[in-house]
Amino acid sequence: MRNRFDEQLFELNREIIEMGSMCEEAIACATKALTTGDLEQAVKVINNGFVIDQMERDIEGRCMKLLLHQQPVARDLRLISAALKLIKDMERIGDQAEDIAGIVVFLNGRKAKDMELIGEMANEAIEMVTSSIDAFVKKDVELAEKVIAQDDVVDDYFSQIKDGIITLIAEDSVDGEFALDLLMIAKYLERIGDHATNIAEWVIYYVTGTHPGRFKNDMVRGG
Repeated sequence: MRNRFDEQLFELNREIIEMGSMCEEAIACATKALTTGDLEQAVKVINNGFVIDQMERDIEGRCMKLLLHQQPVARDLRLISAALKLIKDMERIGDQAEDIAGIVVFLNGRKAKDMELIGEMANEAIEMVTSSIDAFVKKDVELAEKVIAQDDVVDDYFSQIKDGIITLIAEDSVDGEFALDLLMIAKYLERIGDHATNIAEWVIYYVTGTHPGRFKNDMVRGG
């Protein structure tokens, strides 16, 4: 009985890793489309969006079956609970990559001087997603903590890009709609960083039994 359960947990891990890889690819393709003007990459992200959505539904279904039929306890229960949470964040990462790709298609290759900075921000966000999934695979709390700290870097990029866009508008060197599109791309990347942080926090919960975000919020409320 335990062997069958272990096989199912192995499949759960494999599916989560596969979904994570799809999310990484989605952000990478959207970024390539943005920085190079390769709109085929953007269309690829949009067309593949349903695959990530289906993965979330399949993994959720597997988790619910494990909870109902196996009644796991202790670390196994934390794994399944964490999986249910982190696939939601991965699905949102896929959605935001799609949103970026949609804007890129609308821009049709149009560029701005802040595009390079947005590309750097995107690379940082991709690294966060990759590291958060690696942390899950390796049960690596230290790596998960690095992802959480890296979110400050992504937030700083967002602030720089936002300030740059405000300057562009003040100089009347870019139209307002284009500026808003660039700002939305940066905002989606910032949200991707937030979701990668959430994944990292659930990894820590899975390994240690303590959710760092919840502990921090409790400290704030207590203070």
